[in-house]
Amino acid sequence: MAIVVVAAGRGSRVGEGTPKQYRSLAGRCVLAHGLSALRRAAPDAAILPVIHADDVTLYAEAVASLDPASRAGVLAPVVGGASRQESVRAGLEALAAGPDAAPGIVLIHDAARIFASDALIARAVRAAEVHGAAIPGVPVADTIKEIAPDQSIRATPPRAALRAVQTPQAFDFRLILDAHRRAAQSGADGLTDDAAVAEWAGRPVHVFEGDAANMKITSAEDLAAAEARLIRDLVDMRMGQGYDVHALGPGDHVWLGGIKISHDHGLVGHSDADVLSHAVTDALFGALSDGDIGSHFPPSDPQWRGADSNIFLAYAARRVRERGGMIAHVDATVVCERPKVGPHRDAIRASLARTMEISLDRVAVKATTSEKLGFTGREEGIAALAVATVRLPLAGA
Repeated sequence: MAIVVVAAGRGSRVGEGTPKQYRSLAGRCVLAHGLSALRRAAPDAAILPVIHADDVTLYAEAVASLDPASRAGVLAPVVGGASRQESVRAGLEALAAGPDAAPGIVLIHDAARIFASDALIARAVRAAEVHGAAIPGVPVADTIKEIAPDQSIRATPPRAALRAVQTPQAFDFRLILDAHRRAAQSGADGLTDDAAVAEWAGRPVHVFEGDAANMKITSAEDLAAAEARLIRDLVDMRMGQGYDVHALGPGDHVWLGGIKISHDHGLVGHSDADVLSHAVTDALFGALSDGDIGSHFPPSDPQWRGADSNIFLAYAARRVRERGGMIAHVDATVVCERPKVGPHRDAIRASLARTMEISLDRVAVKATTSEKLGFTGREEGIAALAVATVRLPLAGA
């Protein structure tokens, strides 16, 4: 069995910016959540994403956030077309031309539906096996009106006979591939889902029980609702603390939170000595009970000499995502007499948030002096402290 995941759209109804399938939700992007759900529901299926040509980097970042088990069986993506219909056909053709035998059953699923349950996927597979072409549908709760061009009511279809259609739509592979090929050859475009393609080709389509919880993310409000649902499942709340210190020595700048700040000294360390990023990195490792920065990036290893500390912080954040969790908040404090951190605070927050791939409102950065006391007061070094709050799913859940 194979699952084609349609992820080539622009998602304009969500608003300007990153396409909706790559928007962050509870620590991972929409597409990553969807791929994880499909892998759990169908561990033996080959999963083929169909993406936009402009999204290769975004896609690579999404897949990198998955744990190894979720990445297993995800095939190299193919580039879609200008319409959903063209994108699905590109995916089907790739499966047909692949090195392995074409699947007997194919599910076609929208990347914007990340809550497909194990039971729904199982119903889809059974329906395809029995009927050859099948789609999930849920009863319509509202009365539906057909409207004439002048906005008057033309008809009121009986609600009992109506269904709101979802994905995954499930098919005998050869049946739906043939229907898509025939539609393309005949110039029959504008068919909005794969059931419509099968219907156009004269194939009867069965409707099986859908799932009201299998929402489609379309608007900004849907994104917020989906994130709230995801966060409710992350019930294992963890906190970790980090502390780091580096001596001041010769130089003309210091690195703090990924931002280069002019100064009459530099910080001394094996890497770039970004004391703030190091403290935040250790706080994340602490929340995961996953060692410390030195155990993952030993200072005895020459490859980390002069290394950008963003590498360390991004790795720690990725470890959180690979556990299926999210970084809920980071609160960090820099202790130094100079340089003044205040003028750079917003840039530092933005840099940390970008590296951890979380929203800006989840990062706090403060600064204080030590009132001329101790090594920081004597301007011999700079210290940083951080606390990270992480939410994880319960083990075995």
